[in-house]
Parts: sequence; C-alpha cells; structure tokens
Amino acid sequence: MDFPIRKIVHIDMDAFFASVEQLDNPELRGKPIAVGGGSERGVVAAASYEARPFGVRSAMSGRQAKKLCPELIFVSSNGARYKEVSNQIREIFYEYTHLVEPLSLDEAYLDVTQNKKGMVSGTQIAADIRAKIFAKTKLTASAGISINKFLAKVASDYNKPNGQKTIPPEEVLSFMEALDVRKFHGIGKVTADKMYRLGIYTGADLKKRTQEELTETFGKSGGYYYHVVRGIHTSEVKPTRIAKSVGAERTFSKNLSSEIFMEERLVEIVAALQKRMGKKKVAGKTITLKIKYSDFATQTRSRTLPLYISDGSLILEEAKKLLYQEKLQDSVRLLGVSLSNFKNEKKQQPIEEQLQFRF
Repeated sequence: MDFPIRKIVHIDMDAFFASVEQLDNPELRGKPIAVGGGSERGVVAAASYEARPFGVRSAMSGRQAKKLCPELIFVSSNGARYKEVSNQIREIFYEYTHLVEPLSLDEAYLDVTQNKKGMVSGTQIAADIRAKIFAKTKLTASAGISINKFLAKVASDYNKPNGQKTIPPEEVLSFMEALDVRKFHGIGKVTADKMYRLGIYTGADLKKRTQEELTETFGKSGGYYYHVVRGIHTSEVKPTRIAKSVGAERTFSKNLSSEIFMEERLVEIVAALQKRMGKKKVAGKTITLKIKYSDFATQTRSRTLPLYISDGSLILEEAKKLLYQEKLQDSVRLLGVSLSNFKNEKKQQPIEEQLQFRF
C-alpha cells in the first residue's frame, strides 16, 4: 500500500451507561433499561442490550421508547459514576501506549504501532485490554484493530457486544468492497439512503464512482468517501483532542412555534455559549444554529463570517439571522448555537513513515 500504515485499536464499551447501572444494581441485570428518558419530555441517553431488540435507541424520546418496550425501566443518569469507571478504563489504556485519543467516556483510539509492552500483535493487545477491563470493572468492551482510525472504528462494531475484529492490511480492500455503505463510519442514514437511491449499496459500488462524481453529489464529503473506501485515512491518534466547536443548547418544556419566543431563548443560549467560550479562550468564524423539531427531526443552519468573532452580541445577531433564514418546518423542542472554524486551527499533516508488522 502506498499510504501510511499504523497499528490502531478502537475500544468501545458495550452499552456503557446502561451496563454500569446494571453492574451497580443487580436487580436491573437481564432487564430492558434506559438511562434517561423518564421525564415527560425526556430523551434516552443509552439503552441496555435487553432493550435494543424492541427498537429502543439513544436519542429517542422516552415516550416512544416506552411504547416500543412497555416493560422498559428508566433510570436516572449518574455522570460522576460513569466518569469514575471511564478513568479506570483509561488507566489500562495508558499501560500500553501514551497515544490515546478519547472520543467520549466509553470509547477511544489507541495507536499501538510502538507500544510500551513491546507486543507485535495489535490483535493480542486488544484482547489483553478487554480482559483487563473486565477484570477491573466487570464490564465488557468491543474492539476493532486495523491500519487506521476509520477501519478500526468500523471493525469495533463488527462483533459487538464483547467481541473484536481485526482487518489486516492484506484484507482491507476486499473488506471495504463487501461492506454495506450503511456501516461506513461517517455515513449517516440520510446519506446512506441517498446512496441507495443512486445504486450505491456497497463499497464496491462506491469505488466505481470517480472522486469528481462523488464531490459533485456529496460536496466535500465526496473526497472522504473516495479515499476511505480505498482504505486511505491519514488522521493520527491525537492524545489531546482539540475541540473543533463550542456550543450550548436548550430543550424546552413545551414546544415553541413562534420565532419571537425563540429569540428570547437564543439570548439565554448565547449567554451560556459565551461563558464556555471564555473558559476556552476561542474565537471563530462559523456560527451554526441547531433546530430540533417536535418529531425529533434535526436541522442545522450555518454561516461563515469573514472575520473571527467571540463577542456574544455578534453571535446572537447572526443566530437570529439564521433563525429567520427560512420558514420553520414544525414546532421546535430544542435550539442550539455553536461556534467553530477557530483561529489558529491547524490542518492534519499526513505521516510519510510506512511500517510493516503482524496484526
């Protein structure tokens, strides 16, 4: 292969929040539970594997989840406890490498190309880490192992829960060609549906399209699709992840149908955003308004300014413009405002080094 090859492990805890709750409360084990979503307008944060066959998923309204699974048990979220367990898991990661990039409390990338244990096999490293996690926390994890972050992420979903999948260099192209585009990391439901309508069902179908065709159809993402289907993804594991955006949002106790009332809420949201920006000391060019409708459909509207801004009054002014940019589709249950495209953002430079090793 004529692109950088690394040894990347992606660790993803299995139904993490729900599993922690079942660990701490034996009465919940083996039962369908949802973390969050128990209030009148609550949203499910996580669902146990016992709840998932009924169609219960995260980001679903608690009301809908209860309809799908009448026996569903709602439990309150315990962020402090989840963070405590997450820290225990990360300690295990650092036994193997200092190149750990946490994505959230329950998943992370590890670059084990050169690791502290001097182990040759990424597959064995992943197995060891999963075993240590279970011994320390009594929780299971799944893992993906491959030559880059994209492939490792895809692989970690392959044998969930409590399994792992290795995609060695010689199998990358055949694996990607056979993969359903719905399973590509970075391709959401809307894009996958669009690809299906265009006759793109698998990686092999996607690979037949030129980069120009994909860019014309999917914008900047077209180039990403063109490369990852060929196993090319040069992003490094970053031990310290730099936030690409800062935002704030609010879910309303009652749906709002008037932009006038939404303007009032935007004042509160932007005030919270500016407070977070002050802590991070950032200025950005792109303002994004997030709108979640009563049916949970989400829309984003963005505008990139010619200059970097950090002043709340300017952000609020732009957010209001975005609110009136087009007619609302329905009543609104949530609004959010974020700032991105920060000053001094650096583009990722590809590594030219190429390594060979046993997976």
